[in-house]
Amino acid sequence: MAEPKTKYDRQLRIWGDQGQAALEKASICLLNCGPTGSETLKNLVLGGIGSITVIDGSKVELGDLGNNFMVDESSVGQSKAKCVCAFLQELNDAVKAKFIEEYPEALIETNPSFFSQFTLVVATQLVEDSMVKLDRICREANVMLVFARSYGLTGLVRISVKEHTVIESKPDHFLDDLRLNNPWPELRRLAETTDLQVSDPISHKHIPYVIILVKMADEWAKSHGGNLPSTREEKKEFKDLLKARMIALDEDNYKEAIDASFKVFAPRGISSDLQQVINDGCAEVDSSSLDFWIMVAALKEFLAKEGGGEAPLEGSIPDMTSSTEHYVNLQNIYFAKADADFLAIEQRVRNILKKIGRDPNSISKAIIKSFCKNARKLKICRYRLVEEEFNSPILSELQKYLTDEDYSVAVGFYILLRAVDRFAANYNSFPGQFNGAMDEDISRLKITAVGLLGDLGCNGSTLTEDLINEMCRFGAAELHAVAALIGGIASQEVIKLITRQFVPMPGTFIFNGIDHKSQLLLL
Repeated sequence: MAEPKTKYDRQLRIWGDQGQAALEKASICLLNCGPTGSETLKNLVLGGIGSITVIDGSKVELGDLGNNFMVDESSVGQSKAKCVCAFLQELNDAVKAKFIEEYPEALIETNPSFFSQFTLVVATQLVEDSMVKLDRICREANVMLVFARSYGLTGLVRISVKEHTVIESKPDHFLDDLRLNNPWPELRRLAETTDLQVSDPISHKHIPYVIILVKMADEWAKSHGGNLPSTREEKKEFKDLLKARMIALDEDNYKEAIDASFKVFAPRGISSDLQQVINDGCAEVDSSSLDFWIMVAALKEFLAKEGGGEAPLEGSIPDMTSSTEHYVNLQNIYFAKADADFLAIEQRVRNILKKIGRDPNSISKAIIKSFCKNARKLKICRYRLVEEEFNSPILSELQKYLTDEDYSVAVGFYILLRAVDRFAANYNSFPGQFNGAMDEDISRLKITAVGLLGDLGCNGSTLTEDLINEMCRFGAAELHAVAALIGGIASQEVIKLITRQFVPMPGTFIFNGIDHKSQLLLL
């Protein structure tokens, strides 16, 4: 067997050792191993998930060979769970794989405590009634849950957890933490002792832009009542001042300073997003609080005391045109400040733990360090129970989606995915599932969908005939291409939840295979 370090080399660059360790500790339960479930699990098995349990009561039929790569002719008539499980095991022998030949619906009804042994449940192809029951079971057992379903050319993915906190949210674009608009004493002192008027042209073009901007911002504030440039005119004027300081055309450091001048204009203090985290009720901690909230409580104290309204400094600086000496000095100053901020927060974390009667060393240095480094990017996701969303969606949002051209197909599919479950409950088959009754199914589905919209408080809303016809034409088929896409998205969300890195999707994800569009509905 290959060493995990080389085996998972490429993904380790994305989620690191900690993320990989979390995956290898996780146990996943899959309900239904048709193409959607198999594709989801395949991605997780290749990624090195700890253990999988496949639950499916059906036997492999000829029809399965056309949409599921994980069964072949020799599997026909055998347990689907067993065949898919054996195939997945072949992909990665480090994963513990087992199967249970039982229908998930029966397990949900008769043995709800079964699910509490897992880290996360991936529930595929469940109808509404089973979704609602399973969601309640998983909430009570504190097990993460991801629903995935593909249906003809459409599909959905929906996460359900009470609360999910993320330290390493890894946003694509985020302003680096240079504090140019609010330098701490050591950075200000370094800037004050650097002479921008140095006569030597080589030295002049090797002053790092960070120092240029701190000095110029300070100069500006002194002549503008302590304020930094805020209007468009002032910002332009500030950039012109920078240009005027150049003594040659090839001074990259000044060009960098002009390009980065927007960092001086950024507001001081913390973002409204972080303010929301700090103000959250959970930040009032007690002995049962999660480690995350204990660190938030420490951050709240830090902001009020040592931080003076600023989050702990991240401590890294980007590449820039600079002499080595200047760059190293600058790096050391940033590093020292980040370290001092970390020590202050660590002390506060230990004190809070002590105060609530927990072991002061129960949160590791590494976790507190990561928290400090990512303090400006903390994220909290909370999900409504599926039952709440189904029975009382946010009406204003639902109505907005129904009338918005961009969203009408996605929300139409959302309503129809629920309508087909009502239809199946009434007529014992999905619309269009059996040949011959197509016209009757179309009118029945239309009546069901209109009834559902009425129950949700959207009287008078209708869905287009085309969409209803399409839904009947799908005949509840799982198409491999759609299942692979839905499975890919579901597995990506599972990895986010387990590694606690990146931000999971906040709402119900709907794939519209007719227009090749994906949309999130927040209901």
